[in-house]
Amino acid sequence: MNTHKTTLYLPADLQQRLKDASRRTGRPQAALVREALERYLATTPPPLPTSIGAGDDPDLDARDAKHWLHERWTDRER
Repeated sequence: MNTHKTTLYLPADLQQRLKDASRRTGRPQAALVREALERYLATTPPPLPTSIGAGDDPDLDARDAKHWLHERWTDRER
């Protein structure tokens, strides 16, 4: 397994719970964190695609995106 070091800052109570779980199970803290992240990421849907820039306009509705893009590209050609 190719691993990379990551530093996490945990609240004191969470860090203590992690230490306790590590002692109880006899497993390293890093293994418990990896397992928890694997479970979380396996059940979390992937993020939606990012905006093409139109999302910066709170007044723009998605139904108007084609028109918005056409106006912007037409303005660039002038």
